[in-house]
Amino acid sequence: MKPYSLKRRLIASVLLIELVSAICVCVLAFGYEHHARFRSFEIMLHGRADSLLGAVQDAEDAHDNVMLDGTEANLPKSDIYEVWDQNLRILGKSPNWNGIDPSFFTGHNRKPQKISAGNHLYGAIRISGMRMVDPGDKGGGIPRTVQIVYGSPLEPVWDSIWEAVEFYAWSSIVLLFLTGAVMYWLLNRELAPLRELAEQATRVSVASWNFHPSVRVTRTTELAPLAHALQTLLLGLERSFSKQRQFVGDAAHELKTALAVFKSSLQLLTMKPRTAAEYQAGLERCQNDCERMEQIVAGMLTLARVEEEQPTDREPSITDVSITLRNVAQQLDSLAQVRQVPVHLTLADQLFVAMQTSQLELVCSNILANALQHSSPGKAIEVVNRLRETYAEIEFTDHGEGIETASLPFIFDRFYRSDPSRSRQTGGAGLGLSICHAIVTAHQGSIEISSEVGKGTCVVIRIPALGPNIPETPPGLS
Repeated sequence: MKPYSLKRRLIASVLLIELVSAICVCVLAFGYEHHARFRSFEIMLHGRADSLLGAVQDAEDAHDNVMLDGTEANLPKSDIYEVWDQNLRILGKSPNWNGIDPSFFTGHNRKPQKISAGNHLYGAIRISGMRMVDPGDKGGGIPRTVQIVYGSPLEPVWDSIWEAVEFYAWSSIVLLFLTGAVMYWLLNRELAPLRELAEQATRVSVASWNFHPSVRVTRTTELAPLAHALQTLLLGLERSFSKQRQFVGDAAHELKTALAVFKSSLQLLTMKPRTAAEYQAGLERCQNDCERMEQIVAGMLTLARVEEEQPTDREPSITDVSITLRNVAQQLDSLAQVRQVPVHLTLADQLFVAMQTSQLELVCSNILANALQHSSPGKAIEVVNRLRETYAEIEFTDHGEGIETASLPFIFDRFYRSDPSRSRQTGGAGLGLSICHAIVTAHQGSIEISSEVGKGTCVVIRIPALGPNIPETPPGLS
């Protein structure tokens, strides 16, 4: 797709609006000028026709006729006129006028009419007037009716109208160019913070996450939210990349250690002839090393799948927390008997969460398995679930070795072990709690660990609950 300039589009849009407005102004100007000019033209015609009526005087002849007194010669040469008496006798007319049929002006017409004379078009009116002949000393006299046709060229009127419209049109064009230039300058000036923000954003890379918007950007109302969003996004990406690098490094270290142990076991077998029993023991050690590597890879795959899964990717499911805890306790019953650690369950009748049963089982089994491995024989583990406000709360409490206070902030980090030697004895890879934290967080929940060395550990999981009872929903549905 061809790129386009937002600045050019804004300028073009504004200029297009101004162009439409200019056209509307010109149309309105034409209408106004047409009305005003022709109104003035009509008034002018009536004024000149009235002055021509004033030039009609008594002819002082035996028939008491009227005549023009000659003052009509002062009228404009371009105008046309014709004067009739009541007997349709022409009293006078303009030299450039051949006359017109009197029937053309039948009736009293005060509005101008178009008349063609020669190669010109005129606007003409007809008025009627009364003149008194031989009034005498005592007033009165003989009334004589006079008909006047008076016209003036229309070309000057139209010229003045088009001159006014042309003035508005050229003024609008000049304003369009000026507006375009001013807008271009203003947009360049006002978009400077946006270009500055883009330039600062382009400097961000995997090697450099420094992004500090300038004061001008943060003080711009429209850009401040964008700058804040970019800062938040880049901060999250930086943490994600850091964790990813740390994860890759830790995973490589763990696999390298396991491979080194596996290789050393094989080398030890090939150093000298061995008995069948020694070969059998060596192969068992190699098998244990392979199982450890398999456990590390499986944990890595599980953690990657949980972290990459979006909430919309999960199929809607409902799980009964109480039933899941009973199943987990039953699955780990053999380990509990071997460790001689009893598990006491205090469970609600029904407590549902929107979560897949397999994921909740994975979380609970990891927590309970850790508690069993690090509890002293004879010390019971209490598992309690309850509805607290809008959350399903699950609490695991053991009375084992406990965790040092300095290790608690890192307990959910990948491959983290507060006591590496102890973890290797139990076969842990340091991924179990990371997987639990990722699953619970993905479901808008939380997981907290409190511990005291020599007294035990308490793990509290909170997951948004659907309520103590879900009508028409089979328990344990997932």
